[in-house]
Amino acid sequence: KICESSGESLLSCEGECCSVFHMECLGLKSMPDEKFICTECKNGEHTCFSCKLPGKDVKRCSVNTCGKFYHEACVRKFATALFESRGFRCPQHCCTACSVDKDIHKASKGRMVRCFRCPIAYHSGDGCIAAGSLFVSSHILICSNHSKRNHSSSAVNVGFCFVCARGGKLLCCESCPASFHPECLNIEMPEGCWNCNDCKAGKKLRYKQIVWVKLGNYRQVCYFWVLMLWMWWPAEICNPRSVPLNIQGLKHDIGDFPVFFFGSHDYYWVHQGRVFPYVEGDKSFAEGQTSINKTFKKALEEAAKRFQELKAQRESKEALEIERNSRKPPPYKHIKSNKVIGKVQIQVADLSEIPRCNCKPSDENPCGLESECLNRMLQYECHPQVCPAGERCQNQCFTKRLYPDAEIIKTDRRGWGLRTKRSIKKGEFVNEYVGELIDEEECRLRIKRAHENSVTNFYMLTVTKDRIIDAGPKGNYSRFMNHSCNPNCETQKWTVNGDIRVGLFALCDIPAGMELTFNYNLDCLGNGRTECHCGAENCSGFLGVRPKTAFATANEEKVKNAKLKQKKRKIKTEQKQMHEDNCFQCGDGGELVMCDKKDCPKAYHLLCLNLTQPPFGKWECPWHQCDICSNPAVSFCEFCPHSFCKDHEKGALVASALDGRLCCSAHD
Repeated sequence: KICESSGESLLSCEGECCSVFHMECLGLKSMPDEKFICTECKNGEHTCFSCKLPGKDVKRCSVNTCGKFYHEACVRKFATALFESRGFRCPQHCCTACSVDKDIHKASKGRMVRCFRCPIAYHSGDGCIAAGSLFVSSHILICSNHSKRNHSSSAVNVGFCFVCARGGKLLCCESCPASFHPECLNIEMPEGCWNCNDCKAGKKLRYKQIVWVKLGNYRQVCYFWVLMLWMWWPAEICNPRSVPLNIQGLKHDIGDFPVFFFGSHDYYWVHQGRVFPYVEGDKSFAEGQTSINKTFKKALEEAAKRFQELKAQRESKEALEIERNSRKPPPYKHIKSNKVIGKVQIQVADLSEIPRCNCKPSDENPCGLESECLNRMLQYECHPQVCPAGERCQNQCFTKRLYPDAEIIKTDRRGWGLRTKRSIKKGEFVNEYVGELIDEEECRLRIKRAHENSVTNFYMLTVTKDRIIDAGPKGNYSRFMNHSCNPNCETQKWTVNGDIRVGLFALCDIPAGMELTFNYNLDCLGNGRTECHCGAENCSGFLGVRPKTAFATANEEKVKNAKLKQKKRKIKTEQKQMHEDNCFQCGDGGELVMCDKKDCPKAYHLLCLNLTQPPFGKWECPWHQCDICSNPAVSFCEFCPHSFCKDHEKGALVASALDGRLCCSAHD
């Protein structure tokens, strides 16, 4: 930990930090007789591995063998950190390269090589490790972020925009050769230093990658090197261990890596500031230059050929991995009950608070499906110490986990699914939906992180306002149940020993071999406008949009017939109030709730109103109540449900450019 070098006579701290020291670095001449604990562990003031500032407010990584400490604010900056019920797994247990590539499932699997100085880790092997990293041992390195290069050796930028391939006034990245027109990025020209999005995200060059290289102001030793001063030349990044010994011995620093130049077959040490990736069919640098030198023409041909070879190797490896992964579902941790994350708590009732049903042990099926058990009717599970039926009680399915046998299957268009192995009666308990129990703040964080990493599968289900079950990382077989607009199961919220839990119950008799489904409806978070492939006759087309019910279809048919009769008899009646076809809040169509106020045409999605069920009785939409005090509104925004009463209308609305229609401050 002190001199950053390996060797013999290493002494391990037996405290929380798991650090290793040379005896001479500690000023010791021989191994101590007693258990060795370092100064930081003795004082209880550990240094944050990210910001390097000491303090008692740092927290330890939950992995037993790790020993790294962080401020919570510091570790939350890393997308590769994973927060769990017992704390967090720090970024050094997730591959940074796989995370940048959005390969989340692969990122935390396999053997890692970790940076000694910062929270960076990579999978071992050339596929992930950033070019320019320095190995200290087989599993420890110093990553390329710790280069000591000064401003004089900064990036050599290209003279054209990476978006439109034209020259002009360019915005140049300080860390790599990338250049852009500010207008191509839809930004203003920034002041001071600026880094491109790839550099900000931590994207690094890797070994066996074809690149364009420019040596810049290196010494001219032959005609080839003269060309290299002003031309971008194709090359391949090499692992330092694979180049000749005389090249390995050339002066270089952390962040430098050797490249093999095509055409001339020479080697040189460069850094990220003079290199950018080669793209398939890339000839934008070759136009007009092939006649200058035969070596350059040969280099272009060799680069194109080598690029195709590496591409074929990569595609073959990916195809094997996809084929292997298609045999079994993506990895998750199987759990039997909900696991609490963060501030969420599981409620436990006192025995005196648990309701007692009126069933008797002598009943044919006490507390059973067809019994008149009061607890079952009110969706309470009986407690074995309270229920009069005792051991014969049949209303303890959650606690005893009485699930019918089911198996995970691969479906045609909907990924993995769940199929029952035996027939299930209508109303029978199918499974409990379990996972990590998180609050709304953690839920939004996870959805945001999922979107950033292009994750499209969500397993989140709302229990109460601030309690959400996420069955993504951890769960049981219920997480594989697909959506259907005409499902054979439904979710029900039951009270079990004082805590609300979610169960899946059969809506009809389900024969053996049938896939189990439920309607995700408006309870599931994170799906957005995902296309539905359930194949039901009443399919709504999208997840989260309610399908047309049989009642609605019959109603439409009645209205249609009534209109036909009206037309035939030529009866003039007052026209029924017409409502808008799209939600006044979000502008999308679907299953809508209509405002009952006379002459109001507005309609809304339940989700946009933060409701889970249609309002009972006559209902007026929020457009008719003041946003501030809820009194009757007199001024209305014509583009959204914002409105204001007489006392609060002053300055709240302005005339828009659209025919002078009034709009609130939420609109341009």
